[in-house]
Amino acid sequence: MDLQSNDLDRLVFFEHARKAAEAAYAANPRDADNLTRWGGALLELASFQSGGDTIKMVKDAVSKLEEALEVNPSRHDTLWCLGNAHTSEGFYTQDNQAAMASFDKATQCFQQAVELDPSNELYQKSLDLSSKAPQLHQELQKQMESQQVSQGTTSASSRKASKKKESDLKYDILGWVILAVGIVAWVGMAKSQVPPPPPRA
Repeated sequence: MDLQSNDLDRLVFFEHARKAAEAAYAANPRDADNLTRWGGALLELASFQSGGDTIKMVKDAVSKLEEALEVNPSRHDTLWCLGNAHTSEGFYTQDNQAAMASFDKATQCFQQAVELDPSNELYQKSLDLSSKAPQLHQELQKQMESQQVSQGTTSASSRKASKKKESDLKYDILGWVILAVGIVAWVGMAKSQVPPPPPRA
């Protein structure tokens, strides 16, 4: 995998966040903040995986975020992050019916997040974009099918270009999800690393 410097920094940051959340979970498994950070880190790390590993990591992220909501069902940031995880799950799924079910779950999560924090523009934008996910998924599937058909008659260099286009499209579609989750995870990590205030005299 060819990682640019910026991508490598992100990979290292979110791997550190994942390990820190895993360690904190051992000490307190009912910390919804920590579970949200863990789920967000897993979702970010999924973009660096391939094939089945990507899907497994997204499912792990969904599991951690759902666990956080069991602890505190009114966490709008966790609902929003879970919506992003379901969106990613839908895009990584080739089965159209399963993808639509994931997109529906994502829309429900975004809607709940907006209801809990109506002034949050990011939640509203995510809700608006979630309605476009099914159409984007269908377009992605059509492009992938046409590329698979054309691969039988193309040269090796054309296959390489085709794979690059497929990869670029995937990253374009998931880019807004990854960026947004990254911001939330980074803010969560920053909050957890803030030193306690000095004692009052």
